Amino acid sequence: MRTIYTTNDACTDKNLLGNKGANLVTMARLSLPVPPKFVLSIDAYRAYKRSGRLPLEEIRKAIEELEQRTGKRLGRGLAVSVRSSAPASMPGMMDTVLDVRELEELLASVRKVFDSWDNARAIEYRRLNRIPADTGTAVIVQAMVFGDADGRSGTGVMFTRNPSTGANELFGEYLHSAKGEDLVSGRVTPRPLCCLQIEMPEAYYQLKEIGRTLETHFRDIQDVEFTIESGCLYVLQTRSGKRSGQAAIKIAVDMATEGLISREEALLRITAEDVRSLLHRRIESPQEYAHIAQGLGAAPGAVTGSVVFHPNEAVAAKERNESVILVRVETSPDDILGISAAIGVLTSRGGLTSHAAIVTRAMGKACVCGAEEVRIDLEAERFEAGGQIIRRGDSITIDGNSGRIYAGRLPLVEAEGSPELNTLLAWSDNVRKLKVKANADTPEAIAVAAKFGAEGVGLCRTERHFNAPERLSAIRAFILARTGAQRAQALETLGKLQKEDFVAIFKQLRGMPIIIRLLDLPLHEFLPADLENLDPGLAEHIRELRETNPMLGHRGVRLAVTSPEIYEMQLEAISEARSEVEADVSVMVPQVITLQELFWVKRLVKDKNLKVGVMMETVRACMRAGWLAKHADFFSFGTNDLTQAVYSFSREDVEKKFLTTYLEAGILTHNPFMVLDVKGVGRLMQTAIFWARKEVENLDIGVCGEHGGDPESIKFFERIGVSSVSCSPFRIPIARLAAAQAAIEHKRAATEEVKPPAPATN
Repeated sequence: MRTIYTTNDACTDKNLLGNKGANLVTMARLSLPVPPKFVLSIDAYRAYKRSGRLPLEEIRKAIEELEQRTGKRLGRGLAVSVRSSAPASMPGMMDTVLDVRELEELLASVRKVFDSWDNARAIEYRRLNRIPADTGTAVIVQAMVFGDADGRSGTGVMFTRNPSTGANELFGEYLHSAKGEDLVSGRVTPRPLCCLQIEMPEAYYQLKEIGRTLETHFRDIQDVEFTIESGCLYVLQTRSGKRSGQAAIKIAVDMATEGLISREEALLRITAEDVRSLLHRRIESPQEYAHIAQGLGAAPGAVTGSVVFHPNEAVAAKERNESVILVRVETSPDDILGISAAIGVLTSRGGLTSHAAIVTRAMGKACVCGAEEVRIDLEAERFEAGGQIIRRGDSITIDGNSGRIYAGRLPLVEAEGSPELNTLLAWSDNVRKLKVKANADTPEAIAVAAKFGAEGVGLCRTERHFNAPERLSAIRAFILARTGAQRAQALETLGKLQKEDFVAIFKQLRGMPIIIRLLDLPLHEFLPADLENLDPGLAEHIRELRETNPMLGHRGVRLAVTSPEIYEMQLEAISEARSEVEADVSVMVPQVITLQELFWVKRLVKDKNLKVGVMMETVRACMRAGWLAKHADFFSFGTNDLTQAVYSFSREDVEKKFLTTYLEAGILTHNPFMVLDVKGVGRLMQTAIFWARKEVENLDIGVCGEHGGDPESIKFFERIGVSSVSCSPFRIPIARLAAAQAAIEHKRAATEEVKPPAPATN
């Protein structure tokens, strides 16, 4: 079996040569100045893992060809670098060996790079980025060129567009008379690429033309490593550039506008993390605060947290739900766990293409790097900047946009998006089929939802209105009432409060429709836990009301059956509020298990001109979906409670106790409360929708659980015929994009299914 590919080969299969290897072949075919090389394929890696042996004869032949192309012998003028080349980008995670000059050193270096696929940092990076562990890596053996050869030499990194802002401008860094490792390691803070334009203008303009060629060919921003040896420019590798979310969105929109890619492709290129990063917080009125140091804004967003100096401290802090900023002289691939656990990173060395910058930008975490004014003492766990000493545990604020560092916790405000995001979301709205609504319980939340493009409120939880102390006492008075008079008094108070709530909410809707979930009142959430200082009789009554398993107990519609006056109070409050403020209102019945419960509530609604829907969150409701569909105006799947029911999990308990273990052990692939369980919960939903639509073809079916804002779950909802999703206001832009991506992928899959078979060939 052939396992090595040389410069003359035309193979560009990334699954065989890895991303770097395939791109090197492509650049050579584009007649760009690439040093000669050969690639040990991923097949060679797999053979090595099975047998422990390398293809020695193939390697010797490849070296001979390399020597012929360079006119030099290995160790006699020819040195090579040995680098990894995985199909997915894993910057700095695997080993690199430079300046190899002997065959036995070369063979050892290949083994070292192959073995580094399984080092701790590579394993953790793959876990964080969902890269399959069995993919493997190729190895590139390439003739070295030296950026420190003489005064007409240098090395650098060029992005074809600005990876932080997305601006269509050449961006990068350059070191005069230096090696590439000096740049990427962050040991030396480089200069902007414009310095190369002044010192070696011919190389600069050649590099600019190469960038244009590569971007046109790959139709994406390129991250290009280059070296100049004695005035001659060489391109060592290119890859799609890591970019901030802001840059990703701007680049996608600009490239679609330029005609380089289609609008559909632009939509598919953007991730939920990209959109979320544009909603990152910023410092409120930063001009009012003096910063203690200035670095490079490497990854956007402002964060405030406590200082830690070691990655393991960041990990421990995250387990305690503490927000920390990791401060390092420079980061290395070994710091990946700490970077992942921290909310932001600050380094005193390194540029915008250093390890810290690339990794945090990809993770969507705020980062300031190259802050040389920050003098760090790791042993003493403190740093000095601007005449102040900041110790471990002290609070700082870093701004990944401006690169400024501040002592203390500064007030932060939410971001406002960007014109390109607005354009992208407008394109999304023209493509998607799913409606996107908000889970919102207050006028303030509805205002945010409207700003982000919600098409209505898909879930207004009325029990949330009673969490304030003065309102909590009112709901408790109803629950604990012993006499009819006490209950009537409590209901009168609750009715007034509810009407005030609904009037304020209806005013804020400004014509948007709203679905109000009637009270779903798990008693344990509203009763006092401490009974020691209460009247003994009252304490005993509370004990009688307590349930062994309250999440499966006397709540939702069951409370309305035993105490119908509470739903009557809510319905009357809605009616009175609508008489003052016109609103498009529907109500939803929680925890339904039987058609008789729906009839019970519909009798209470009477002639109030309200649509009545069923919240599908019990297994039995799903199994009786056909019957319920005949009499319900709409369905809305409450996937949070439905997931609990299907798994027999209590979310609060399992996330504290054993869910992490299940995920780490691979027993579960995802947290089922974050990403919908398609095989279990999803299949149940699909069954319910089938029977419901068999009875009522155009029945409106929504999803209002946490999964309504998760892109992976939204793709599934699109496939099974859901009409709308409802999520928290700040996830609405993500849901709008995800719904468009789901529609595009669904359409493409359908097109693939109906393609005629390929003609037979002899």
